[in-house]
Amino acid sequence: MIEWFTWVQFGVGLAAALFCIVLGIARRIPNDYTVGSLALVELLLVVQLVIAIVSPFAGNHASGNVLEFYIYLVVALLLPPLSVIWALVDRTRWSNVVLGAGAFAVAVMVVRMLQIWTATVS
Repeated sequence: MIEWFTWVQFGVGLAAALFCIVLGIARRIPNDYTVGSLALVELLLVVQLVIAIVSPFAGNHASGNVLEFYIYLVVALLLPPLSVIWALVDRTRWSNVVLGAGAFAVAVMVVRMLQIWTATVS
């Protein structure tokens, strides 16, 4: 994993979460901007997947549990699409809050994935 890219993902995830939650509290229904913010989070996760696959070949091996890392990554990849599906099925202001919760969960998960990747084995 690339540390600076993880922190970019964390920042984008938090910004998307805050944006969606604020619009949900403001009684707005999901729109292109809120769904687009989750699409950006998903795009960054796909890039992270590519980085995670290529990194070991470039000499950046995971020092933590690789299986646990990839399980986190797969679940993180599933959260934004599932949140968007929920938002499109139930078009209320609470759907924006669900989008925000999904973005926040992904932000926390990428930090945890960095911890797993760079874990010190004793």
